[in-house]
Amino acid sequence: GRDDRHTVFDPKGFRYAYILVHGTAGPVTLRDFAVEERHYPWQPGADFACSDDELNRIFAAGIRTVALNSWDAFMDCPTREQRSWVGDAVVHQMVHLATNTDWRLAWHYLDLSNSPRADGILPMSVVGDVEYTGGFTIPDWSLHWVHGVHNLYRFTGDRARVKEYMPTIERILRWYVPYLTARGVLQDVVEWNLIDWSSLFSQDQSAIVTASWARGLREFAEMAGWLGEQASQAWADELYARVKAGFDLFWDEGRGTYVDYAKDGAAQRPVNQLAGALAIVAGLAPEERWGRIIDAITDADRLVVRSWLFFDETELTPEAAQAKSARMFTGGLTPDWDVEHEIVLAEPFMSYVVHDAVALAGRADRLPALYRRWGQFLVDGYDTLGENWGHGTHVHGWSSTPTRDMVFYTLGVTPAEPGYGVAHIAPRLGDLAWAKGSVPTPHGLIHVDARAAGVTVTSPVPVVVDLPGRAPHHLAAGTHTIPA
Repeated sequence: GRDDRHTVFDPKGFRYAYILVHGTAGPVTLRDFAVEERHYPWQPGADFACSDDELNRIFAAGIRTVALNSWDAFMDCPTREQRSWVGDAVVHQMVHLATNTDWRLAWHYLDLSNSPRADGILPMSVVGDVEYTGGFTIPDWSLHWVHGVHNLYRFTGDRARVKEYMPTIERILRWYVPYLTARGVLQDVVEWNLIDWSSLFSQDQSAIVTASWARGLREFAEMAGWLGEQASQAWADELYARVKAGFDLFWDEGRGTYVDYAKDGAAQRPVNQLAGALAIVAGLAPEERWGRIIDAITDADRLVVRSWLFFDETELTPEAAQAKSARMFTGGLTPDWDVEHEIVLAEPFMSYVVHDAVALAGRADRLPALYRRWGQFLVDGYDTLGENWGHGTHVHGWSSTPTRDMVFYTLGVTPAEPGYGVAHIAPRLGDLAWAKGSVPTPHGLIHVDARAAGVTVTSPVPVVVDLPGRAPHHLAAGTHTIPA
């Protein structure tokens, strides 16, 4: 009853405390209540700021959200599950690479998840009950892990460690081969092809599943070539070529993007942002289509928020809500949007792929405007990012994509060579007046100050400075100011 302290050995995230007092009829005074937070120690040095206060809050919220989900593993959230999901954690990893000078947990994610089932695919969650029971998995979560290996190849250039993961990557990619049709697309892939909580179609001949696999094939081939594993590279390149030759099945010329799926060889009408975005990041869409695709999938007048599982409780009876959720697993999905004119918005997790596509298509200047959607989470005192648009937990690490992107695409700092032997500096401010920051690399921090008048870079490694409308500047390590 006086100066009480209580330590729990199973930490739990919460926002409100309920105090029940027994054995007194008189007044009770609570003089103070405090909670001690424990999470992975974020190392100082890296930072980012820009001319927009809302984006600065979103950036900080992304770091806090990932920090609260960084323990001895990356967790989904500190409340509902506290599981180490193999797919979710790729976003946590990229936020660490962009904003933390300590990359040990980025590697640890790969090590923990490198635990394939007997058939080669990874469990959907590791070091816990899901892996132990050996049930069904989310196959595409393994492909995000492959992307995580590719990230560490790019950012660290550690040949020995990347080589350790190559056999597992090949087994993951081979797991999909039985579902490859003569047309060169994947069909009727088994188990739970979740992809994203947004409403999308992954059954039959799936553009989204096929492109996810193709990205993995291309990343594996790139790493195999870098490691001198020529046979592995040739195997992946051959499969990738088959996919690229057949992927036009999903192209919709009238709408300027790709549809979610085809049935009996005929493209169907529903379109999610991810079909077009994945086609770009996987290199399946011809470059001359990239601009049209980005225009289509970022057109605010056409985008709608829809999810098979989540819903507005005020719009459905409990029975109808339960039936809607069940159809996600049993089939019979029916669009409740205009499939001829509307495009389903990706939820926060897979927005990382959408933003990758926007940047790859040369439209990174549009990203600051897209980041602002995450401002909806920073209300009612919350300083973290939630799981989905309008639903789910309030602290979900997989939603922290804008924090990564403000460093990689707005400030524009990424590796030009594996291991940051050379850095690529390509600031794209969009509607911002300025952005500045310090970005971690294996060689030390790169400092960038980007403004309309030009950019100043201080780097421990050589840089390629790429400004809009200008030829790239190849510069030695040191401090340089390049006018716009």
